[in-house]
Amino acid sequence: MRALRALAGPAFVVAGTLHFTHTRTYERIVPDYLPARRRLVQVSGIAEIAGGAGLVLPATRHAAGWWLIATLVAVFPATRWMAQHPERYPVPGGRAALYARLPFQAVFIAWVRAAMLR
Repeated sequence: MRALRALAGPAFVVAGTLHFTHTRTYERIVPDYLPARRRLVQVSGIAEIAGGAGLVLPATRHAAGWWLIATLVAVFPATRWMAQHPERYPVPGGRAALYARLPFQAVFIAWVRAAMLR
């Protein structure tokens, strides 16, 4: 369990970095009703990198955890958007898989919460 908590910070740094290496992929999942897709992808990537780095440092772990939880809540509309528009996101399992992803946001929040309290 301790190792899993310790991996949260680096995992979010990697996830945030992917926003810059796979920008177009992330732009496609930004809901149509939101403007400035590229900017939103960049900002969310920076938020994940900063939060992940902060989880690694004991002095910033608690604040970084809350930062990441807020980020996870802020990006939830993209996950919901994908589930609502499965024809745009061909994934194995289709609509069911996209809806199954929705509760994982809560799993990620619980993971960050455990990491910030270690």
